[in-house]
Amino acid sequence: MFDHQDALERLDSNADLIEKLGYLHQMLRERFPFLDRIACAIHDPKTDLLKTFISSGPDTPLAHYQAKLAESPSLLEIVEAKRPRVVNDLAIFRFSQHDHARKIDAAGYRASYTMPMYSRGEFFGFVFFNSFEKDVFTEEALHQIDPFGHLISLTIIQDLSALRTLLASVKTARDMMHARDSETGSHLDRMSRYARLIARSLADRYGLNDEQIEHIFVFSPLHDVGKIGIPDGILLKAGKLTEEEYEAMKQHAAHGRELIDAMLGNFDLGQQPHIDVLRNIAELHHEAYDGSGYPHGRKGDEIPIEARIVAVADVFDALTSRRPYKAAWSNDEAFALLRQLSGAKLDPDCVEALIANRAEVEEIQRRFSEDPLGA
Repeated sequence: MFDHQDALERLDSNADLIEKLGYLHQMLRERFPFLDRIACAIHDPKTDLLKTFISSGPDTPLAHYQAKLAESPSLLEIVEAKRPRVVNDLAIFRFSQHDHARKIDAAGYRASYTMPMYSRGEFFGFVFFNSFEKDVFTEEALHQIDPFGHLISLTIIQDLSALRTLLASVKTARDMMHARDSETGSHLDRMSRYARLIARSLADRYGLNDEQIEHIFVFSPLHDVGKIGIPDGILLKAGKLTEEEYEAMKQHAAHGRELIDAMLGNFDLGQQPHIDVLRNIAELHHEAYDGSGYPHGRKGDEIPIEARIVAVADVFDALTSRRPYKAAWSNDEAFALLRQLSGAKLDPDCVEALIANRAEVEEIQRRFSEDPLGA
């Protein structure tokens, strides 16, 4: 009576997306041994960046890669047509000016099938199927591969949608309680992208994959969510806080962890893969590299890398943003102070990763500049 084994039951587990993709890849390889790689990239509509996300295969030629969709004509054509594309001989892209095409060719892939992913009619990324052999994506094979492509897309949508629902609820609660402090929408857009930039730069050193980098990016705007529990008289005070008020303000780190745990329980997301990244960002982003921070006085590698990354991103944007009580610092001034704080308050690797990518920092500042009212 219970002899039948559900071939897809592992998709209902708490495994992360990379494990699930690997399982689906294994199933497909049993039918199509030529299918050597499956990869997914997701699109950020605010910046038009297409970002590598998860992949399964013998190598990852495009780890931690991003490019503007508008500057990738062959992929943009897929989105505009709203149809998948078969290329049974990738030699046609051998002399492409685009880095991603050259890397795929250099890795030895000779054929590809690219499916656009949509959520409620809105484009949000691609699924790529690659083979080291030419002329393998026949019409017969594609009819069997297509359902797996949609299953991969739905699996990603389910995973990301649950987290985005949680994030939206927490942000709404924060706004409704008027505990916004000086954190404008532009500030959150910028600092989250600084965090992603730092994480991407340090990925090889700290063993971060693209899925983990995306979670740091998505979760970083909630670093100060615990300020919901801080009285307005302290949170919105224009002058310097008293010692007692400062001690009360420091409680927002613990409040953030408590709120996140409560929300995770309410949404039944406590076992979601990588959810500890959110907990760590909310609770530990004020820990200092030398152990002088709060709430626990952790130091160095005792502080999770995601919290160290967010600390640098947040401090830099606070320095370079105009606020009612201060003028915006120049990037040179802010970088100089970050280096002074490096090794004391801030992680040296994270500081240097941000400074080394000045061009991308300035592009983020141009794209998410504040309006005259600081909104």
